Amino acid sequence: MKIYVIRHGLTDCNIKKIYNGRYDEDINKDGIKQATEASKIVKTLNIDLIICSPMKRTKHTMELVNVNNIGVIYDDRLMERDNGKLTLTKKDEYFDKEYYNYYSTKRIEGLETLPELFNRVHSFIDEIKIKYKSKNVLLVTHGAVARAIQFYFEEIPKDGMLLNVSGQKNCEIKEYEV
Repeated sequence: MKIYVIRHGLTDCNIKKIYNGRYDEDINKDGIKQATEASKIVKTLNIDLIICSPMKRTKHTMELVNVNNIGVIYDDRLMERDNGKLTLTKKDEYFDKEYYNYYSTKRIEGLETLPELFNRVHSFIDEIKIKYKSKNVLLVTHGAVARAIQFYFEEIPKDGMLLNVSGQKNCEIKEYEV
């Protein structure tokens, strides 16, 4: 089984360095171009199933990359990290020091912690490994979820800081072998 992960195309919040989280925005013109380019790669992959976050930016990305008309399932567990009170605020020093620190003890109202996010995403991966064990699956998702997927397959750094050791660019495709 192979799991392919693609992050949605570029959004206005991405450009403005704003926490978008569960804010349901669409991809912009550049995001459409990125997804169209990524579709050329997706077309060559042997994908049996697509599982997609139900948010606008991932749905639109999926529609553009699904040139082979593969069956799609929407799953809320692939939705972006809930940013709570940070939603639609500018990323600042907190982002650099705490947001991607797995062991952070700072609490922001409504912010899904990294351990909560990882538990949600890792249980999803555990499930699809069993349910679709003989299939190649494309997951269309978000930046924080893509990090959680990465650290399903890799160890979390000892200091817990994930910002500088991970990340997936908009419409970048990563492959994991199960």
